[in-house]
Amino acid sequence: MESEKIDAIRQKNMIQGSFRSLFEGIISMSTLLEKQIKVNRIVTTSIEHARAIEDPARAKIVELLYRQALSADQICTALKKFGIKKALTTIRHHLDILKVSGLIEIARIEESRGAITKFYSTSTKLLDFQTPDDFDSKYSKIIVNTSEKIEKILKGLAPKTSKLKGKKSEGYSQYLVMEIMNRAMTNIFENDKK
Repeated sequence: MESEKIDAIRQKNMIQGSFRSLFEGIISMSTLLEKQIKVNRIVTTSIEHARAIEDPARAKIVELLYRQALSADQICTALKKFGIKKALTTIRHHLDILKVSGLIEIARIEESRGAITKFYSTSTKLLDFQTPDDFDSKYSKIIVNTSEKIEKILKGLAPKTSKLKGKKSEGYSQYLVMEIMNRAMTNIFENDKK
């Protein structure tokens, strides 16, 4: 019994010594890199939408369905042109996920010889591009000029969104303003194409 107590005390001292040396190591660390990270974009999406388009095939389906209605067979064929080879059952599974998330919906149902064919479309335009490396330097003056103009608009929107009942956080208010701006810009871009 005595030897067990001695072993327990030794083990406790060893653990305390390990924590002490670890703590001393943390204290003596020197900073090798530190930089200020400036927020330069806000992504407005729900976790549900983000999960729905995390799969490249589903993201491509949303892109394909912009301004057109396609059946699962047509989507399968179109995806193959982009090197995405999936079974029709897998495509239907992806369509179900996108439908549940609200990113796509059934636009038309046709019946031919007793068979039902669903055609899907989307009200979401997914812009899948990479920002060029020189974006900030190339467009900095336009960003500043546009920011000043938009700030005036936002000052008019902010009071309307901050007084909403329910979620009263600053982040939610900013989210609403971003969604309002997003949808207003979408209206402008889409009306220019008509």
